[in-house]
Amino acid sequence: MSDIVTAPLAQIGIEFGNAVCYSGYRENQSPLNRTYPSYEQVCEDLHILDHHWQYLRLYDCSRHAELVLEAIRNEGFDFRVMLGADMRAEASNPGCPWGADFAEHRLEENRRINSAEIDRMIELALAYPQELFSLSVGNEATVEWTDHLVPVESLLGYVRRIRERVDLPITFCENYVPWTGKLEPLAAELDFLSLHTYPVWEFQTIEGAMEYTRANYASVAEHYPDKPVVITEAGWTTNANGRGIEPWNASQEFQADYYNQLIDWCNREKILTFVFEAFDEPWKGSPDPMEPEKHWGMFTVERQPKLVMQEIYAHLWEDASGAPG
Repeated sequence: MSDIVTAPLAQIGIEFGNAVCYSGYRENQSPLNRTYPSYEQVCEDLHILDHHWQYLRLYDCSRHAELVLEAIRNEGFDFRVMLGADMRAEASNPGCPWGADFAEHRLEENRRINSAEIDRMIELALAYPQELFSLSVGNEATVEWTDHLVPVESLLGYVRRIRERVDLPITFCENYVPWTGKLEPLAAELDFLSLHTYPVWEFQTIEGAMEYTRANYASVAEHYPDKPVVITEAGWTTNANGRGIEPWNASQEFQADYYNQLIDWCNREKILTFVFEAFDEPWKGSPDPMEPEKHWGMFTVERQPKLVMQEIYAHLWEDASGAPG
């Protein structure tokens, strides 16, 4: 498959660099009950990530996100941040396999919460203009299986509200499929498009994974030849319990192999790609310890590098003590 030439990110003032998705929740921490990492824990994480990455992606406008932005400013870290909005369901979705049928009063409350999240995004964007490089109005809120479905018309309204107050590039982060259909009206108003590609969730083996990723990217890039397209999630889990991903198809070896292929391609084509993700997050998914959602990190929850990062960090720390800090 030939590689696709897309509109350059430089046309909206974004340079190419190493990018990673960051969410710093550790054992017994969770956004669900608002038990956030401390400032010191966030600083520890940023010291680790500062060795290799220039871009971070955050998923919400919570106290966690504010701590990250505070730490970047106060400690002098050289990161540029994509700040995301955490959207709740504004419509029921019968297509969600695990259930997303909500009473109207619940949906109305969610709309109020989402509106407040956008207000919070605007507030943080105005407070941290040097630390942020872009804003995303949501994450996987329009794909057919989502449990937090948000109508395209509502997302358009949020984009317009943000643009009235903030002079930063605006995007939306979504699986590659909706971009070539229902998201066309939204794409027309965004500065760049952000897609997700997960071969392992779609029953691909490591042998065909990179070709599958390139095809996912090409399906969107070819559809919008004049619009910059980035990848905001791509990665490989290191454990699985058979629910969606077979255990034999999840390992540190496969994660490292996919990462190396992905980064080689993205560096060659200058496609800004946020690898998913920095650290394992125990709060995610089911209580099963082998739940794949818990194991996408390139570092364990104890902040130790998995196989994918061991060579990179050994080289960077060869003259140091051998531990991040």
